[in-house]
Amino acid sequence: MSAVADTPVQPSMRRMRQFAVRPDRELGQNFLVDSNILGVIGRAAELDRSDVVLEIGGGLGVLSEYLAEHAGHVHVVEVDERLRDALLDATGEHPNVTVHWGDAMRIDLGLLEPQPTKLVANLPYGIAAGVLLRTIEELPELTSWVAMAQREVGERLAASPGEAAYGVPSVIAQLACEVQVLRAIPRTVFRPVPNVDSVLVGMRRLPVGSAPGTPAGPRGGKSPLDPALHALVAGAFAHRRKTLVGSLALSGRAAGRTREQVREALQSLGHPADVRAERLTPLDFRELARLLEL
Repeated sequence: MSAVADTPVQPSMRRMRQFAVRPDRELGQNFLVDSNILGVIGRAAELDRSDVVLEIGGGLGVLSEYLAEHAGHVHVVEVDERLRDALLDATGEHPNVTVHWGDAMRIDLGLLEPQPTKLVANLPYGIAAGVLLRTIEELPELTSWVAMAQREVGERLAASPGEAAYGVPSVIAQLACEVQVLRAIPRTVFRPVPNVDSVLVGMRRLPVGSAPGTPAGPRGGKSPLDPALHALVAGAFAHRRKTLVGSLALSGRAAGRTREQVREALQSLGHPADVRAERLTPLDFRELARLLEL
């Protein structure tokens, strides 16, 4: 059989062979090898040529190529320099793609020009939740997110009060965005096949005035979550087995407010004084911060 016949047609598989790429599990690398899923992602993201897209974890570039063909500009962030030849093979012929080499949790995404308006990515498993929450708060021009992530991350972000998965990520994400788990993603679309299930997560920033905790700001009418509110949410969930009042007291995140002040505020919101954090909605947390004058 000829060498040409042995060459895989699918771009990711071809580049893995051509550039001798070995996925690094420590970096959470599970490369997308089923190109049929690209259309699913693109339709969910509602891409057009006015979009500036941020892709975290460019990998072998199969999604980068697709984004370049459907968006106005694409910023690709990749930490693994071993993928340079493969990723540049995918993006080199697309002048509307800029590749940034570095850790997405460390580089200053706010310096990207033009500023991203959408995030579309197959996120590395180890940083999926962190990237989504960071970009919500630090990139106010982002209006929508469509990302593949492990199922637990998607369920946590979209969880409702009272559910086991509901916690700090749920509240922080939902203070700014409408969050949905759009669909399950089969393990077989990745190489290597991961040991966890994946989902496609969709988030859309709430309009100014309807996003609890995101008051009007100088950049496009949007601003990051207020730090005092963020601290309140983190403190409320810091000791999940405790009441919200007790958790805030133990964590020291209530900015000098007494237990009695917190109890009174909770009761004015219609909650019992001994309520736990997981019973409050994101709007409740916004109102609690207002009542405590944080």
